[in-house]
Amino acid sequence: MLSIYLVPYFLMVFNVFTFNAWMIIGLYVVMAFGMSGVGFSIMHDANHGSYSKNPRVNKILSFTMYLIGGSPVNWQIQHNVLHHTFTNISGKDEDIDAPIWLLRFSPHSPHYKIQKYQHLYAWFFYSLITIMWSITKDFKQLRRYEDMGLLKTKNTSFNKEIGKLILAKIFYYAFMVAVPIIFISAAWWVIVLGYITMHLVCGVIIATVFQLAHVVPEMEFPMPDEKGNIDEDWTIHQLKTTANFARNNRVLSWFVGGLNHQIEHHLFPTICHIHYKNISKIVKDTAKEFNVTYLEIPTFRKAILLHMKELKMLGQPQMA
Repeated sequence: MLSIYLVPYFLMVFNVFTFNAWMIIGLYVVMAFGMSGVGFSIMHDANHGSYSKNPRVNKILSFTMYLIGGSPVNWQIQHNVLHHTFTNISGKDEDIDAPIWLLRFSPHSPHYKIQKYQHLYAWFFYSLITIMWSITKDFKQLRRYEDMGLLKTKNTSFNKEIGKLILAKIFYYAFMVAVPIIFISAAWWVIVLGYITMHLVCGVIIATVFQLAHVVPEMEFPMPDEKGNIDEDWTIHQLKTTANFARNNRVLSWFVGGLNHQIEHHLFPTICHIHYKNISKIVKDTAKEFNVTYLEIPTFRKAILLHMKELKMLGQPQMA
């Protein structure tokens, strides 16, 4: 995955394949798939502590988040703490609390008339996810998590993390934008266009994979009672709010780092994704034995269609 991400970069910087603008844009598209793969297969497992049995290895590889423009601390809080603890709970799980009012991922979120078309335009906003990580999202998240007292759970402070974040962003933009503009024998706007294209493609890939697991029909969006409690066992809650898709597609499983086995990942987030396929057989049989929901979508294509269906349903007035 690192090779898919970095080899095209160095081929361009050393002007090995920079014959025309289209070739450069094409290499950036290849980088987008590598960037997605690094996020799925390395960064994700490392930040869960599941890439290796050695905590030091996990910590080192968690810094690949900086390599793709994000912050490992922010990711750990948003994903590991909030998303995995409060899956599909509006107001707690930031993955379903849309960053813009034009999108609605939960029946408990505010409804607007234009959202009836969100199944058509959501993909554009998905494409902006990683580029917003690299520009503003990390800084906003860091301030929000400091105000929520969540940075203390990571044994760190705002001043320490903001310093690391600023340095990481300087390195990232120097490496990904400044160096290519200086060394690639092409107009600066071609490099900038390629860089933006890389992020747009990567954003769609990453957002789609994560949305297919939680925003599809039959998923539940429970809300806590007056005391803040969910009337469900945590394990059952994960099964009712998470779906698998294309479980037998080996190529997809390799590319997305096993994240098409989202049920197993949510139940066992500290186990490396290479074991999910075997674990899924046990989980599925156990769920059937106890008559518990185990939602499995057979193909990637059907999962996308079901996600679009759910977006369309959530955009209707009767779902408000």
